[in-house]
Amino acid sequence: MTWPVVRGTLTENRPLADLTWLRVGGPADALFQPADVEDLRSFLRDLDPAAPVFPMGVGSNLIVRDGGIRAVVIRLGRGFNGIEIEGDLVHAGAAALDAHVARRAADAGRDLTFLRTIPGAIGGAVKMNAGCYGTYTADHLVEVEAVTRAGEAVTIPASDLHFAYRSSRIPEGHVITRATFRAPEGDPAELEARMAAQLARRDETQPTKDRSAGSTFRNPAGYSSTGRADDTHDLKAWKVIDDAGMRGATRGGAIMSPKHSNFLVNQGGATAAELEGLGEEVRKRVFETSGVTLEWEIMRVGETH
Repeated sequence: MTWPVVRGTLTENRPLADLTWLRVGGPADALFQPADVEDLRSFLRDLDPAAPVFPMGVGSNLIVRDGGIRAVVIRLGRGFNGIEIEGDLVHAGAAALDAHVARRAADAGRDLTFLRTIPGAIGGAVKMNAGCYGTYTADHLVEVEAVTRAGEAVTIPASDLHFAYRSSRIPEGHVITRATFRAPEGDPAELEARMAAQLARRDETQPTKDRSAGSTFRNPAGYSSTGRADDTHDLKAWKVIDDAGMRGATRGGAIMSPKHSNFLVNQGGATAAELEGLGEEVRKRVFETSGVTLEWEIMRVGETH
């Protein structure tokens, strides 16, 4: 294929394993890292319309299968990680890390603390309607800026994204470039203390030092942990996995974390097939023992070989 002229970086047959938190995955047909929005627009405009594109964030919630992706993977970097605060609005580039956005907002007395412990970047938070402790991206999002597959820059109001639990409907081929949030006022010191407490709780209960991709399965009832005293655990994913006897289960280099059984971990040398296969085994056992069909929260893409 003849590729459009770019100012960013375009690499053919680029292995993706080092770009995902689980460190697995075969090559993309090409990886494009645009310099800025104009570079992205001209690339998509001039790219063969038949060529599929796959926007990829920091790979925190992703299994790329061992055969790789038959698409142009678009990964936003430095030109897309700016954070600006304007009154009660926080503008964040799609490549800005969720944690950085939460901290910058808190410094300015704006409360987006729910983002602090979410692994990943803003583009992925929008796509997955990421949330924590009962607050979701949809609760604060005003609008997103994106580039269409034809290379047009568009602004989409949050109401058009059809947010649901851990999902949104981003139009096919669109690449999110920036998001705007409305953030309530808060005392910077109090916001900082709240985020420190959230981090401490996360580190106590989750295998944050292991190679994982965050929560593996959605909670069956469709609700995230609120962290409140009246929170119930009967239908949490980790509980039905425990009840199925799958905490600590292994396949090759993959393991369901003994510390938190809804975390799929690469212990070292796992293949994507082993990770996904273990996840599917967990789903089967959970269905057999509790009648609950777990849905993947981790996105799985690409070909098996």
